[in-house]
Amino acid sequence: MNIRETLERLEAASAKELFGKLYGSDADANVTRYQTLVKDFADKFGEADIKLFSSPGRTEISGNHTDHNHGKVLAGSINLDCVGVAAVNHTDKVRIVSQTFDQEFAIDLNDLAPSPAMAGTEDLVKGLLMGFKESGYEVGGFDAVITSNVISSAGVSSSAAFEMLLCSMLNTFFNDGRMNAVAYAHIGKYSENHYWNKASGLLDQMACAVGGLITIDFYEPQAPKVEKIEFDFASQDHSLIIVNTGKGHADLSADYSSVPSEMKKVAEFFGKEVCAQITEDQVIGQLAEVRAYAGDRSVMRALHFFEENKRVDAEVAALKEGRFGDFLANITASGNSSWKWLQNCYTEAAVQEQGITIALALTELFIAEKQRGACRVHGGGFAGVIMAMLPNDIVDEYIEMIEKALGAGSAYRMSIRPYGAVCVSEMM
Repeated sequence: MNIRETLERLEAASAKELFGKLYGSDADANVTRYQTLVKDFADKFGEADIKLFSSPGRTEISGNHTDHNHGKVLAGSINLDCVGVAAVNHTDKVRIVSQTFDQEFAIDLNDLAPSPAMAGTEDLVKGLLMGFKESGYEVGGFDAVITSNVISSAGVSSSAAFEMLLCSMLNTFFNDGRMNAVAYAHIGKYSENHYWNKASGLLDQMACAVGGLITIDFYEPQAPKVEKIEFDFASQDHSLIIVNTGKGHADLSADYSSVPSEMKKVAEFFGKEVCAQITEDQVIGQLAEVRAYAGDRSVMRALHFFEENKRVDAEVAALKEGRFGDFLANITASGNSSWKWLQNCYTEAAVQEQGITIALALTELFIAEKQRGACRVHGGGFAGVIMAMLPNDIVDEYIEMIEKALGAGSAYRMSIRPYGAVCVSEMM
């Protein structure tokens, strides 16, 4: 569709219905957001046959620090997203305007080598393009104007949302839509691994690409089992709140890397690479020897891995069977395990900085008073973000309480959306 046709389509009833599914009560505001972006594209690149794209951020609901040892995860896409207007330009250049980060750059498809720094948006896009080529997919020149309201540095995967948005564009424009979400995720992982020097897994990309509530079993990491859980989260009258407790001052690199390496140390005792290849009974059966070989914290983290996998299965069963209360109880259990067994709620490098544990303590007190809801650490941990899932009638009270303690603007109310990375134009 051209510019005028696209703007008219955004006013149609079918678009309003779709945006209601994507954005809930914020549907009208997002129609305006898309309209503005279309006009911005026209101002920058002129008339073109354009398409609209959207890719959500994600939340990890359970499965904290399990994917790197080939475990199980329950995740969901959220109603905050990265949005783009794009068109094929029939050149060997990819030209991108990122409004959110006030960036504008062009990439030559004949020069996809990473920069010496291996950092920043340009390198990430180069990595995606190279990932497409090395995976046997087609690439070509296109123009795009992109904006995002996915919160950065809050554990909701703003970078993965951007990556999956670009994958959707490249799939739609140059690969006849034949790629699936797993292919997207592997290309995003390739880009981060080889163009950002970031040893990421597949969780973030998979959750953003697939959409809705999904469970992922990473036992076979090259072909993870993904199941979309058909559950109407909106019908439960609950909201998901992400609370950003503030970035700590310590370098957390060692903390993050210690979790997978210590779990793998336990597996190594049994001649295996990851904890998914061993059992909890094996560890407990030779506990003294495993403790001597791997260390006590390593054992605790491995036990968290095994129990967290069970919790993911229990939560999926609860959702399928309509037992929402049991689902919430397992979220709380996941949070307790992360705090006590996995031990990723503060860093030993700065024990007086405990934003996550302070936020969890306040939230647990609130939930105990109301006798409703659940909470847990969100994402990698050690500093940063927690998640709460609360009935809508007490959300405003909670946000007022937590922001009074942690600062205005620290809490973000979200919902689970049913779609992942999509070409919006093809759905209207």
